[in-house]
Amino acid sequence: MTQNVVSMSGGKDSTATLLVAQAREVPNLSGVFADTGHEHPETYEYVRYLERATGVPIRWIRADFSQQIARKRLFIDTVWREQGVPDIIVDAALAVMVPTGNPFLDLCLWKGRFPSTKARFCTEELKTTPIIEQVMLPLMDQGEMILSWQGVRLDESHARRIRLQGTGACVKAVDEVGGGLFNYRPILRWTVQDVFEAHRYMGIKPNPLYLQGMTRVGCMPCVNCSKDELAQIAARFPEEIARVREWERLVALASKRGSATFFPTANDPMASPTDAISVETHGIDRMVEWARTSRGGRQYDLIARIPADDRCSSAYGLCE
Repeated sequence: MTQNVVSMSGGKDSTATLLVAQAREVPNLSGVFADTGHEHPETYEYVRYLERATGVPIRWIRADFSQQIARKRLFIDTVWREQGVPDIIVDAALAVMVPTGNPFLDLCLWKGRFPSTKARFCTEELKTTPIIEQVMLPLMDQGEMILSWQGVRLDESHARRIRLQGTGACVKAVDEVGGGLFNYRPILRWTVQDVFEAHRYMGIKPNPLYLQGMTRVGCMPCVNCSKDELAQIAARFPEEIARVREWERLVALASKRGSATFFPTANDPMASPTDAISVETHGIDRMVEWARTSRGGRQYDLIARIPADDRCSSAYGLCE
């Protein structure tokens, strides 16, 4: 028996993928949503809406880093001390190195840093691995064949296209992983217009965050979010910035360096190689201030970048 499992994020592409599967009336259709603990509340509500509107059951799962944190505690308490790390730093790290139940924060506490464009361990640790371990492997152990539906599009970004196409080889919509598991990318060559047309055709509203200046609706904010998007987030959802600010404080304490900023300082155009880097000087608030500027960060452009809270703003023309 074939199990059709759609990986859901609450975003436009995974939603379109679910709608394609539903329109084709494939059997044994279900969705899986890997909750990172770093999504906006409207995304959580949207995933619930999709389950109600489509009738497709969506299973929620979460990564658990309790064992990794326990091992890291032992490492800090022994190896760090042996290396001569000051007791004040060791004791501060041990004080915060406890599972919080929030997958994103626990992952960063364990790693002692935040993910970045060059070290994007978040997707693998928070989504890919939990889905495989908690959903796919149990089905495979039961002898089921699984078609894993994935909302991947070549048109989504230049980086995505390069990563998938490599040296120019043809990217297949279906590939075999092994053990009866197949990856299926039905919207691989769709445009973003195709994606939203699928929403309209099936009578499904898009995630409301797309009407509030967001170009992506996964983590809030994502380590890859754009300057304009960060400005929108700060203006519309200051509570999301406040959460990241607190996470920076905690993860900095869990780091041997005593510093861990959500956005790498390499992304800060106003940073100098001689700067003393800290959460206070190069944290999320500094990047928000930069996001409110134009002309390379040297002039403020508040009217153009900061919207009224109730103003519809869509990078995809959804407000028209």
